[in-house]
Amino acid sequence: MKQRNLNLVSRIQEPTPKWFRIVRNLGLALSAVGGVLVASPVALPAAVVAVGGYLLLGGTIIGAVSQTAVSAEEYGGRSRKSGGNSAEISAENAGK
Repeated sequence: MKQRNLNLVSRIQEPTPKWFRIVRNLGLALSAVGGVLVASPVALPAAVVAVGGYLLLGGTIIGAVSQTAVSAEEYGGRSRKSGGNSAEISAENAGK
């Protein structure tokens, strides 16, 4: 497998796999709901504001971590959908 050392900026700029795009969008939605609860102009109970803060924090972390995921094809590996079995992959790597 080809090894590339990616720093944080280049990881964020790489294409994000579909599953992690879904997770990232879910994190953004959680952050939005949490932000609304925390910044609400109406007096809410302290427990609701605390839950809003946790949603905001959790959604931000989920979004940031999922944005740094890089697909195996772009990173130099093979995915399970490639159709090749392990013997073919070993034969390709032995020839290099």
